[in-house]
Amino acid sequence: MAYFLNLFTPETWSAFQDHGASVSGFRKSQRRRAHEHIKPGDIFVCYLVRVSRWCGALRIASHAHEGDTPIWGDPNSPFVVHFKVEPIVLLEPESSIPVQDDEIWNTLSITKEKEKGYKGWGMLFGNSLRKLPDSDGDFLVPRLQRQEQDKSRIDYPFTDADRQHLQSLKVRTESGEVSVEVPVGDEDNGDAGEAIVKAAVSPEVRKSIRMQAKIAEIGAKMDFRIWVPRSDRDRVLAEIEDSVKLRFLENLPLNYDDTTIQTIEQIDVIWLKGRSMARAFEVEHTTAIYSGLLRMADLLALQPNMDIRLHIVAPDERREKVLREIKRPVFSLLERGPLYENCSFLSYDALEELGNKPDLEHMNDSIIGEYEEYAEDY
Repeated sequence: MAYFLNLFTPETWSAFQDHGASVSGFRKSQRRRAHEHIKPGDIFVCYLVRVSRWCGALRIASHAHEGDTPIWGDPNSPFVVHFKVEPIVLLEPESSIPVQDDEIWNTLSITKEKEKGYKGWGMLFGNSLRKLPDSDGDFLVPRLQRQEQDKSRIDYPFTDADRQHLQSLKVRTESGEVSVEVPVGDEDNGDAGEAIVKAAVSPEVRKSIRMQAKIAEIGAKMDFRIWVPRSDRDRVLAEIEDSVKLRFLENLPLNYDDTTIQTIEQIDVIWLKGRSMARAFEVEHTTAIYSGLLRMADLLALQPNMDIRLHIVAPDERREKVLREIKRPVFSLLERGPLYENCSFLSYDALEELGNKPDLEHMNDSIIGEYEEYAEDY
């Protein structure tokens, strides 16, 4: 028996229970991990995002299978890889246990050596189907079961911030409702000001270039052709292995109008197969997050039928801001659908981990599904 993380939003946790708490679903990009690593008898430990609470445990009762009916009554759900499950414990959001509760934080092996609330701590719980250490599962499941018993229950009142995070804003469009986020405060000006300062600090710029190089090198080893902007090319090439430098393109072999080509040429890293773009990456280290999101949104607005996977890459501490900003109305009401359905977040640490795998040459790019995060899941 093994334990795996299963992320829910307050909305999907409610829908899961309303439809019998018998089927849990995951994204198509997680298919490989679902089929290869998880088996009947294993346990999903359920984590409620936005309020960062442990909310339940489910015993897995089937192998992964492709869902032939919409999960939880939603025909547009992205969660198409299904497991049959049997509830061990189900808690309502208001009685679920905060991960930063002293007992929890100081006991879990993945948190106890870390300072509570450090920047980027949310990345510890950023991906469904991540395997949890046995000791953590052995602690969490009985703790959740005790919390379900009236005589053992501890109250964890919602804070004002929790209540704000529980609210999901919806905008009705011709194709249905889409989720949006309206971040509060003057965060954008702060980012822009930070960008101006950091842009002049060479170590920060070098970090951004090194991450561009890491993304390019991973793609090259997976047999993609690589594009980086001409202004960055020399600095990126100086950071990568000589064996993959021939994978870099001098010109884009694409047949789009000039406006589209000029937009594409500025994207930080692109992986191509033949004359088609497979994935595009924007690295947001020293610039406002808006710059990368706007470029991705521009690309989809110019070419709404383009088949490409998009990624925002940023340090762990910027994760929550990326996942909020991508759900702004301006990005959620694109003609082809919300940007958050087409663009995921990848942390620096996730890409470093992927880039250090010794057998990249024998992998395909579907492995990214095990590392990326979608704002729709938060």
